[in-house]
Amino acid sequence: MTSDDTAQPGLSRSIETYSALSPAQAENVLRLLAEAARTDGQQAVSEQGRLYLKGGVRPGVRHLLLSLGDELVGYAQLEDTDPVEAPAAELVVHPGHRGHGHGRALGSALLAESGKRLRVWAHGGHSAARHLAQVLGLTLFRELRQMRRPLTGLGLPEPKLSDGVSVRAFVPGRDDAAWLAVNAEAFAHHPEQGSLTQRDLDDRMAEPWFDPSGFFLAFRAGELIGFHWTKVHAEERIGEVYVVGVRPGAQGGGLGKALTTIGLRHLAGQGLPTAMLYVDADNKAAVTVYERLGFHVHETDLMYRSES
Repeated sequence: MTSDDTAQPGLSRSIETYSALSPAQAENVLRLLAEAARTDGQQAVSEQGRLYLKGGVRPGVRHLLLSLGDELVGYAQLEDTDPVEAPAAELVVHPGHRGHGHGRALGSALLAESGKRLRVWAHGGHSAARHLAQVLGLTLFRELRQMRRPLTGLGLPEPKLSDGVSVRAFVPGRDDAAWLAVNAEAFAHHPEQGSLTQRDLDDRMAEPWFDPSGFFLAFRAGELIGFHWTKVHAEERIGEVYVVGVRPGAQGGGLGKALTTIGLRHLAGQGLPTAMLYVDADNKAAVTVYERLGFHVHETDLMYRSES
């Protein structure tokens, strides 16, 4: 989310809303996101949002393209898939066109599209995003922390699994349904992770980074009870604790910590110097576990919402 103030003279600004983008439009948005990321130091649109750019219509997802003449200079995405929460949005303005009111125009369009029931992510929590939130009348709602730790000299003890628990790698096509079910149970109250579908899983398995050997499943008596999916950011040479989940009823026995340790050892074994993860700031139990594993806050993403 970026903030702007003064409209650019002599240029016609337009905002068009689409339920799906053409391949050419999607490529233009991805180029815009890449240019903004080079300036901002992080992506303005989440991985899930970037996946939504491709593959046609996604139920509840809308794309807003802001153009000056024929040039794409701003993008916003609105996802209205949660049956309870207000629609969630992300937006970005090209670094060369900031300070001209485009962020405010996109924010106002999002408010109109959502009926003034809106949540907006500000990745990195920059001051410009906080200013735009104030201009749009939004208030701080959620804090998502990115935590990191070095993988060199890992110094983690051998993972301890309870009797009868075994761990193996995910097998695409064989474990899909079981993993989706446990993921939904483990993240029943998580607005993004708990709602993943087969299509969402397929999208991730089609990405170049997907590696089933780094996707660990824990079983007891043949039943899936937990998992740790790791991810490698090859360009940045960072390993990610992508998602760790334990089925309700199997929690409290140290399985989450053991699975996290297994994944960290796997990432360290690939020669990666750093590990990262995302965790909600109000998830005190998880934050405590990660701090004890040597993670520290690297940056913070903020979510703002309307009062309606």
